[in-house]
Amino acid sequence: MFLFNVRVYGILINEKNEVLISDEKLAKVSFTKFPGGGLEYGEGLIEALKREFMEECDLEVDIVRHVYTTDFYEKSSFNESQILSIYYQVKATGPIKFELKESPFDFSQEKQQEKMEVFRFLPIEKLEEKDLTFKTDKVAWSTFKTLLAQD
Repeated sequence: MFLFNVRVYGILINEKNEVLISDEKLAKVSFTKFPGGGLEYGEGLIEALKREFMEECDLEVDIVRHVYTTDFYEKSSFNESQILSIYYQVKATGPIKFELKESPFDFSQEKQQEKMEVFRFLPIEKLEEKDLTFKTDKVAWSTFKTLLAQD
């Protein structure tokens, strides 16, 4: 049996033209990505993305537009599944209440646990593909920048 892992992520741009990214540590692996996560059985994509933002950020979001869906084979970094990732541009519908960090992987105030996650905003022009860990995020970011240039 072949396993598929459907992921959904949000590219959130604030009023200062900054993009929200997540620095995470799972076991001994650290990575930078866009907020979001796995689709649960019985969920739709939009429902899953809104749930993920509530779980991770305590933030309600609305969908602005579809940005990118994986169009190449990508094996999970954590198991034997094939990853299918869908990216949306999202906007916050309320104030951001969660703690923001200035530096990458600043887990200094976090309770040490198996999974740690912190968030930070970067100016759109400063976020580069090399700053993101996973290939799907890099391609989604490149696609998003192309969409912005066309707006």
